[in-house]
Amino acid sequence: MEDRPGRVQRQSLSDELAQRVRRLIQQRDLQPGDRLPSILRLARDFGVAPPTVREALRKLEMLGVVDIRHGLGVFVGSDSDPLLVRNPFEGAPGARMLLDLVDARISIEPTCVALAAENATPAQLAALGALLDRAEEALPAAEAALNEANLGFHREIARASGNLVLHQLLDALGTAMRQEQRIVNHTRPLRERFHAEHLAILRALEQRDPAQAVERMRTHLEGVRQALLTAGSPDINPT
Repeated sequence: MEDRPGRVQRQSLSDELAQRVRRLIQQRDLQPGDRLPSILRLARDFGVAPPTVREALRKLEMLGVVDIRHGLGVFVGSDSDPLLVRNPFEGAPGARMLLDLVDARISIEPTCVALAAENATPAQLAALGALLDRAEEALPAAEAALNEANLGFHREIARASGNLVLHQLLDALGTAMRQEQRIVNHTRPLRERFHAEHLAILRALEQRDPAQAVERMRTHLEGVRQALLTAGSPDINPT
């Protein structure tokens, strides 16, 4: 029997609500990528305030149960029993760690984009295009909206690869990647350059050209690495 919406009674509202939303996904047999009701609708159905819903959804996102796409809505995540989860106590990474992060991405993301060139659905390609449209609107200033759109672009490519572990891995690196975005997008020329590279990657995906997609992704990430080095920090030693 389906767990029908009703007022949550326990003291830890967000934890209880997270469990209720998870059961709702299972009982309605919702699949990865299916849209959940809006935050306001969930708040009304479960008799809680919208901030409580947001807190519960953030907890579920850490587990991969839901995927919060800013400006688009909340969707069922790729895995309700994830292999990898984000560290909820993770702080801002140091410069040395950021450089190691980009080196790891250079090893991982070309594989993601090659698989995405073969496996991405038309809906996923459209979602990538929508993210780049949002990024273009935010180019004039280094706003959080630009960083989120750029991060979403890379995460969506990992999702489109069809490999759950690669997708979860990019999700788990989210906090560190946000810090990286804030550093490398500090000037308008860099923002425009990286946006153009994202567009080129998308064109390769639309053309179903894995080799071109890999080359463009690797070039892009090597540029990000160089931007981090150029930003300068005593924690980064390229030798």
